[in-house]
Amino acid sequence: MSDNSNQFLDALKEMQGVEVGNIVDVEVLSVEDGQIAVGVQNAGVEGVITRREFTQDRNADLHDLVKPGDTFKAWVLRRAGGDKENGEFFFSVTRLKEREAFDKLEKDYEAGNAIEGTVTSSVRGGLIVNVGTRGFLPASLISNHFVSDLKPYIGKTIKVKITEIDPNKNRLILSHKELIEEEREEAFETVASQLVAGDIVEGKVSRLTNFGAFVDVGGVDGLVHISEISYKHIDKPSDVLKTGQDVKVKVIGIDDDRHRISLSIKQTEPSPFEQATSELSEGEVVEGEVKSLTSFGAFVEVADGIQGLVHVSEISNKRVEKPSDVLKVGETVKVKVLNINPDEKRISLSIKQAQPAAEGEGNNARRSASRNDSVAKKYMSDNNDNGFALGDIIGDQLKDRQ
Repeated sequence: MSDNSNQFLDALKEMQGVEVGNIVDVEVLSVEDGQIAVGVQNAGVEGVITRREFTQDRNADLHDLVKPGDTFKAWVLRRAGGDKENGEFFFSVTRLKEREAFDKLEKDYEAGNAIEGTVTSSVRGGLIVNVGTRGFLPASLISNHFVSDLKPYIGKTIKVKITEIDPNKNRLILSHKELIEEEREEAFETVASQLVAGDIVEGKVSRLTNFGAFVDVGGVDGLVHISEISYKHIDKPSDVLKTGQDVKVKVIGIDDDRHRISLSIKQTEPSPFEQATSELSEGEVVEGEVKSLTSFGAFVEVADGIQGLVHVSEISNKRVEKPSDVLKVGETVKVKVLNINPDEKRISLSIKQAQPAAEGEGNNARRSASRNDSVAKKYMSDNNDNGFALGDIIGDQLKDRQ
């Protein structure tokens, strides 16, 4: 057998040692615009690596990345097509890196580890994250609340957990929301152990919704429902609050099971009742306007929007059958403040005690004041800043007409 025949057989044996799926050491022979020519070291086998199989950057200039003589590992992708006799192969570096990345990611997945990645782009329904290979982060798993704008995430480094992995299908699903929930639970346990209902603390508005504002208190978001933002009616939270604003909040509830903290901004401030009655004191005589009349007494406005009850027995020293017999709506009268109850938002008043008392009537007046205050409570709502139950008034007015 000739020397040429022997050399051919040796080369054939070496070439047969390179199979699809192998990881081999290659040396760069030449660099072209769209591909790299390489040879398998110590095998006498040549092949090419296309740009897409060398880098994920579709605009990269291969001349800037490699030069003849460079060596590295590559994955044998497939044989070259056609009837070429030189047995060329196609190789891939990117798929080798993906394979190595998947091996590590599978270990992280099994251990439940958090990993870091860089958001490279946004696609319909989520983000593409580079974690050594391409992973998909669905929009629903980005945060614990709805995210409408994905662009601000591009280029950012983000921590994620793997929720699904399948190397054979090159499938990798990620979640940032899972990490947020885990961190939130840990933070909740810490913060909730330091708070009790009634505490007033400093917070920062972290997010606004149509139904309220989320306020960060010590690393945990608590909800200020729209009804707890202000004593005045507001259409939407953004009318009075802005993201990042520092606010004082009162803790009004802690739900350990659902990991929720309920907060109030308005309860850190005096209520309209407290503000309006701040200049009133028991025993003081003031002027007020008769706002409504019922069978059991008269409601008199003694401060802006605040009304107190003059029970029928406190209208006059003389017996009064019906308040409307001696009083008119809109009439200005002098009244004495008998009692102010901030907790129940009630004020008891007297017209007759605002007048100079006849001799011997003082003791009777004090006794009637105590009795009338208890009567007033029957008709006053503790859920209304005006200090009376509208239903009771309307009901009694209808009785008067019958």
